[in-house]
Amino acid sequence: MSQPSFRQGSLPRSAPATGSATVTVFASPTSWIESDALAQCHQVAALDGMIHVAAMPDLHPGKGAPIGAAMSSTVLYPFLVGSDIGCGIAVFPLKLRRAVPERLAARFPDLDRALDPERDADDPAWAVVTGDVPAGHVEGLGTVGRGNHFVELARIGTVLEPDHANRLGLAAGDLVLIVHSGSRGLGERILRSHIEVHGAGPTPDPDAYLRMHDDAVRWGSLNRRLMAARVAHALGAEPTEPIVDECHNLVEVRDGVYLHRKGAAPGDGRDVLVAGTRGTRSYLVAAHAGPDANHSVAHGAGRKMSRADALRRGRAKHTVEELRRTPVGSLVVCGDRQLLFEEAPTAYKRIEQVIADLVDHDLATPVAATVPLVTYKTPDHGSTPPRDRREHRRGRGRP
Repeated sequence: MSQPSFRQGSLPRSAPATGSATVTVFASPTSWIESDALAQCHQVAALDGMIHVAAMPDLHPGKGAPIGAAMSSTVLYPFLVGSDIGCGIAVFPLKLRRAVPERLAARFPDLDRALDPERDADDPAWAVVTGDVPAGHVEGLGTVGRGNHFVELARIGTVLEPDHANRLGLAAGDLVLIVHSGSRGLGERILRSHIEVHGAGPTPDPDAYLRMHDDAVRWGSLNRRLMAARVAHALGAEPTEPIVDECHNLVEVRDGVYLHRKGAAPGDGRDVLVAGTRGTRSYLVAAHAGPDANHSVAHGAGRKMSRADALRRGRAKHTVEELRRTPVGSLVVCGDRQLLFEEAPTAYKRIEQVIADLVDHDLATPVAATVPLVTYKTPDHGSTPPRDRREHRRGRGRP
């Protein structure tokens, strides 16, 4: 793959909302932005108390609220964050003697099978848990979930900012684990309890919501560490601490207002992994977004097709086996055939365009690109380790 060119020079598109809030889209005129997603931004801007909506270049429609947006308000709206509170992406360095995708893909553990504190008490992955599990929520621990969540073994490819990469301990050719997941059922339980009483309205008790929300954010981070440890042990490597772990579904209290992020990563001087697809690069960036962007950056490539469209078009163009090996030569571990089509690389925007838009608007500086070797979505029980196959046959394959 050729090295991308990240240009500079265009300006964000701003527009007044129907209320007093403003909407700014940080994307070039040639970027793929659906009208439905823009309409959702303006609907959010019209809510009571809203101040500013910053739409990232990966913007796309969500269930009731846009994905790829950072929204500031004087009141707290739980539905703007959604059910997967604490969802984020972490990057873990990994040392392996050899990285042969065909061999390593068969060694990934079953990440649909939750770690049970009693049944799996001797699992070495527990070593990353140094305190109590947030909210005491042990259901689903160590699992990746569905949708666009994944665990990926990748190689550092092009290094664009060598000094910054060196400070992170990274060099071209190094291996990393990229883990994208959230709070699983905990976040869903928190949102459901709010919606059952207040619907899409604001919470009358922000402090109470934030206490539960913060537990879910901590739980999501712990879960990413547990999965990374499970995979590291399965591949014959030692677990490591993450060099990046940023949440992109959360509420932050900043400058006296509530900053809701839905599919938008913190951009205030932090390092962020902006995920591409299982068949393209991802990019580690140094984020430096200001108040116009609600101190946020994109979190990924962003969908350009609905799941139904991706399924219909994918079945017409590809076979399952074609989707198990990507254009960059990497392998996809996914026993769910429908998910293979729904999450095909063609269902997403071009990651290079998303990164170029972040550069254009001075929101982030690319540090290094990662190239996938093995992307894990769901277990393929024809290639899982013997112990996990036995557990699955006993009915323990899913949390």
